[in-house]
Amino acid sequence: MSNPRTRADWQAMADGLVLRTQAFIDGRYVDAADGRTFDCVSPIDGRVLGKIASGSEADIDRAVRAARRSFEAGGWSQARPVKRKKTLQALVALIERHADELALLESLDMGKPIDDARNVDIAATIRCFGWTAEALDKVYGEVAPTGHDELGLITREPLGVVGAIVPWNFPLLMAAWKLAPALAMGNSVVIKPSEKSPLSVLRLAELVAEAGIPDGVFNVVPGFGKEAGEPLALHMDVDGLVFTGSTAVGKRLLQCAGLSNMKRAYMECGGKSPNVVFADAPDLGKAAEAAASGIFYNQGEVCTAASRLLVERSIQEEFVARVVEAGRKMQPRHPLEPGAPMGAMVDEGQTRRVLDYIAKGQAEGARLALGGNRLQTVEGGCYVEPTVFDDVRPDHAISREEIFGPVLAVIPFDDEAQALRIANDTEYGLAAGVWTANLSRAHRMARGLRAGSVWVNYWDGGDMTAPFGGYKQSGNGRDKSLHAFDKYTEMKATWINLGG
Repeated sequence: MSNPRTRADWQAMADGLVLRTQAFIDGRYVDAADGRTFDCVSPIDGRVLGKIASGSEADIDRAVRAARRSFEAGGWSQARPVKRKKTLQALVALIERHADELALLESLDMGKPIDDARNVDIAATIRCFGWTAEALDKVYGEVAPTGHDELGLITREPLGVVGAIVPWNFPLLMAAWKLAPALAMGNSVVIKPSEKSPLSVLRLAELVAEAGIPDGVFNVVPGFGKEAGEPLALHMDVDGLVFTGSTAVGKRLLQCAGLSNMKRAYMECGGKSPNVVFADAPDLGKAAEAAASGIFYNQGEVCTAASRLLVERSIQEEFVARVVEAGRKMQPRHPLEPGAPMGAMVDEGQTRRVLDYIAKGQAEGARLALGGNRLQTVEGGCYVEPTVFDDVRPDHAISREEIFGPVLAVIPFDDEAQALRIANDTEYGLAAGVWTANLSRAHRMARGLRAGSVWVNYWDGGDMTAPFGGYKQSGNGRDKSLHAFDKYTEMKATWINLGG
């Protein structure tokens, strides 16, 4: 997408926005059952954007009951695949038409640069819904190999009511990764967006209705984790639960699934991804630029952030200097300013968390090579400069714990075996990168790395055709690709006696 707007243009558009702040249940916007709201605060400048309906167990139950009614009615769950496909394609057209508005909501709500919101997040959301819509009528059943007197059919049926809990860092895109395949397979959905960034998903609900998806099929209940998220996870009439967020919350949701009705539960959780650079990397300049953007993009608020940079000791000094130089060019600016490389942290709490980790890194003895400070980019806003720690030990907290901010930990290594050992020495396993010109080493590392995605001479590769998810405590199940449909369907075996 091109972006000819200026900061003044975006601000004027922001001033004219009418925000959707109520829950969306059974085809209409409604207040929370108890009337409670919470402030939606922009991290750009601390301004209150609006008062959002604060959902509770009563609202979750109302939404789940609407979802169940719509599922049992069959208007969506039993519709021909080609009908669901055309309806989702209509939704894609509406998202495209409102791309600027949706991008602006994301930027105001969670502080990301408007260019990233429009050209990455919303563009990828459109691709997700479009690809999934095109794929849904290509999902076939199977015929089992049998004798002539029997017929074995393997068919897929929609799961039923799906509860989705999505994070604040990519509000609409992470929602799309769940919603597109869930809706494509005929399910009804109740989604709880993060209380830190609910605006774009609340606006999406209106577009879903306009596209022609029946009332009750898509419901949005904003609110906090304990008050709305856990009741959704514990609800006895939710058949499947999907989540993207922290590992700690993912573990709690798995407990809720077990404590309730053993609902299918798929968690995409945290990461502490290693980016391994060998001395024979084909282009150290390109690798350094990727190392910087891999951690500083979206203010480091990315589950696959390249937060651990493992560098072969023989090139450590030169390579870290290159990364620092690249990082200096990525200072935070006002998110509505076109070309801003970084924006604001999502809120004050996350800002303090990042600064606490920076202080911890200094206390542990790592060398601060860049940044480390809070900035007053915009008065009242939440901004932290790109930060690089060199000579980090694998046992340092900044090397082991997910910070979710623009903080890079550089760890030296001496050989391939040590690099692989350090890379895998983590409770996470979401993504990893390898930079080398040695084809055999690239394959050895890719096989040895315990991660759901491995990128060679690249960072953050892949598209809708490739599955995404993690090993170990980075979660289970996969988003994207045809494999995502597995989470939203039940597989049924039907065995027919043809012998009379």
